[in-house]
Order: sequence, then C-alpha cells, then structure tokens
Amino acid sequence: MLTILENDGLRTLHFGTPAVQGAMRVTQPDDIELEYVQQMMMWLLFRDHAEHIVQLGLGAAALTKFCYQRLLASHVTAVELNPDVISTCRQQFALPTNDDRLNVLNMDALDYVNDFSRRRTIDILQVDLYDARAHAPAVSSEAFYAACANTLSRDGIMTVNLYCDWPDHGRHIRMMETAFEAVAWLPEVHDGNIVAIAFKRSPSVDFEALRERATHLHQTLGLPAHTWVDGLFAWMLGELDIPVMPEAGGLPS
Repeated sequence: MLTILENDGLRTLHFGTPAVQGAMRVTQPDDIELEYVQQMMMWLLFRDHAEHIVQLGLGAAALTKFCYQRLLASHVTAVELNPDVISTCRQQFALPTNDDRLNVLNMDALDYVNDFSRRRTIDILQVDLYDARAHAPAVSSEAFYAACANTLSRDGIMTVNLYCDWPDHGRHIRMMETAFEAVAWLPEVHDGNIVAIAFKRSPSVDFEALRERATHLHQTLGLPAHTWVDGLFAWMLGELDIPVMPEAGGLPS
C-alpha cells in the first residue's frame, strides 16, 4: 500500500510503513530534497556528460526528474517493478510522461540488467532498490552487480544507495568489488544510508580538480558537491570504517 504524506511543503512517499521511500519539495519539484539522493549524483564529479542514464528503482522519481530536467543532453531510463509507484509519481510527484528522452519502464530490475541487448549501452547506473520495509537492498548479489557492470559502457559508473543494518554495508561493497575495478563510498547520512560509487575502470583522481568541479556543480546545478569531495577524501585517508577485503580495489590517491 502506497501512502503519501505532506508536512510544511514536503511531500513524502511511503510503502505502507514509516520508512521514507522518496520526497519532494512541492514548490521545487525538480530538485533533489534528500541528502543521500543528492549523493547518488556524485558521478558528476568524474564526468560531465552521460548519453544514457538508468535509474533502477523509481522511488519518488527525484533522480529521474533531476537528470531529465537538468541534464538535457542525456537520455534517461527508470526501471520500476511496481506499476502503482509509477502512476503515483506521475500524479503526485511531477514525473513527466515518456518522450524521446525519458523512458519509465514497468519491469524487474534484474531482468533489465540481465538482458544481453543492453550490454555496454549505459553510461551511468543509479541503483536504489528497496522493498516496503526498506530493511536492505531488494536485489543484491555478486551476479547482480556483475550484470550491472556488463550493462555499462567502457568508462561507466554506478552509484548505489546502501541502506541496511551494520555491518551489511561492507558485505555489499565486497560484492561490488568483484565486478568493478574501483569502489569508494561516502560517510553515512540519515539513518544508515551509505552511498557507494563503483567504476568500471579505475579513474585517475586529482582532488584539486575534483574541488574545482564541485564548485561548478554547485553553481550550475545547486548540488552540495563539495561535501562529496570531502567524503571521498576521508575515504581515501581510511577514515570511513566499513569492513572490506584488504585487497579491495579503490580510487588511487
């Protein structure tokens, strides 16, 4: 059962529980309200163009709308299993109808990434898949993350919202590391959300250049990108304590 709540101009989506599945500021429907959802856009620190962006799990459509409305050179696909979520997003959360740049699909995310025809067709994959209880990722396994990597183009990037009980964050990160050359993550926000970023090819990182890029993203898109750079720097220094394999891949210093 879907529930819509509204308080002080903030509209939230719930799947019959208190857990917030998405939020929208009514007066700013195309902005991203929640911090962890903003962090899902941190791939913008590493590339300024993506021809095809795919969102697995629609939520309240914040990522889908932001990419569609603000990144006008990109084609945007969203994959959502529950048809009621799609209709609710269109009725209550200002999700536009499909057109030549936007395609919202009612299908299983696992079926989507396992379709061979989608191999190497996606530049950015944003994964936020949860059931009604929002207790742990609804789809997560080494095979799933391998399929995600297979859909990505040569320099593709995946961001993932890991909302789960400690220490399950580390288990999910280890699974990602089996499919991606480099995996990093930001500090925990909200009540257990950790957003990870996975690179099909390990990037060369210059933190001074990342800070300049963050300034540009804040000025042009209103995103708090400096906090992402600070978080990645803390990760590089080993200050973000998540148990991972000692031989795990990561961003070079």
